[in-house]
Amino acid sequence: MMTVTGLTLKNPTVLAAGILGTTGASLLRVARGGAGAVVTKSIGCAPNVGHPNPSMVETECGFLNAMGLPNPGYRNYREELSVVRGGRGTGGVGGTGTAEVPVIASVFGADAREFSDVASGLSDLADAIELNLSCPHADRYGASIGIDPALVLEITSAVKDVAPVPVWVKLTPNVTDITEIGLAAEEGGADAVVAINTVRAMAIDIESGVPILGNRFGGLSGAAIKPIAVKSVYDLYGALDIPIIGVGGISCWQDAIEMILAGACAVQIGSAVHNGISVFRDVADGIAEYCHAHGCTVDELCGIAHQR
Repeated sequence: MMTVTGLTLKNPTVLAAGILGTTGASLLRVARGGAGAVVTKSIGCAPNVGHPNPSMVETECGFLNAMGLPNPGYRNYREELSVVRGGRGTGGVGGTGTAEVPVIASVFGADAREFSDVASGLSDLADAIELNLSCPHADRYGASIGIDPALVLEITSAVKDVAPVPVWVKLTPNVTDITEIGLAAEEGGADAVVAINTVRAMAIDIESGVPILGNRFGGLSGAAIKPIAVKSVYDLYGALDIPIIGVGGISCWQDAIEMILAGACAVQIGSAVHNGISVFRDVADGIAEYCHAHGCTVDELCGIAHQR
């Protein structure tokens, strides 16, 4: 067991936002599959169909996606969170008879008011709120806001005023200095930051000359962005006083250990779920075995690279 921003996790692996988080049933399945916590699909004020297909494509070095934040709106999504609440029962969502698996609601909006409305509308059913200030391909949302420290501070502060649960802020790597954005989130009262979201990228069909994604460009995830994520976490650890959850290209326990050494207290897993939800148990077991072999805890490993 471990604690992150007051939430009890059975292990340091977390389902990343937008991956199998559309329904309550899928969140329950991931939790029962071994994840220490789960994050929902990003949810906004009103229903949104997202970008036209193709919205996701596999490349030689990862996945490109431009979903466009499709979601049913927070009022309708409350039903899915209620399913998760009901599925937990008294024995915990993981079915182990121990602690419940925390559910973090990922939310987005066009401004502080929208973020606050969605956060307040879901926080009674979620254990924490994750602010999506980093989606690279949705106009007026995500990274369009998350590149501005003043807006990050304003939105974080506004959500903290209405949310009775911990608030995590997910940061974009598509900036010159990610620590500037992290510090703004911390000043706004964030309980933790999540680093990183996908990296802006695109692919073009060489026969037709047409960009492959329906939105023309999107975000790159998977193994190719892990070094970017590790550097971002390393920099943030040196600048912030709040916890950092590392995400980006993690597919095995070795990746997770590297992220923890850089300064992450826990890790989120996204694209690697493509190969099966057993990745959470495999990564968690690998971390535990590594810690046992080295006679240490995850807390003691966190940020060691800064001392070497």
